[in-house]
Amino acid sequence: MTADPWPPRGLAKPAHRALAGAGIGNLKELARRREADVAALHGMGPNGVKALREALAAKGLTFAS
Repeated sequence: MTADPWPPRGLAKPAHRALAGAGIGNLKELARRREADVAALHGMGPNGVKALREALAAKGLTFAS
């Protein structure tokens, strides 16, 4: 089994740093977070949130409710 690609394609470096600073290091950890909380991270923009949403969907995951 291969690991999920991290960071997802299309994710800018500031967004990647924001995730790392929040302790999010893979898609399963990301799926435990609410989209609004991830979007509020310093360095995370709308394109980053879109890339994360698409990466989650590709693995059958979603942001937490």
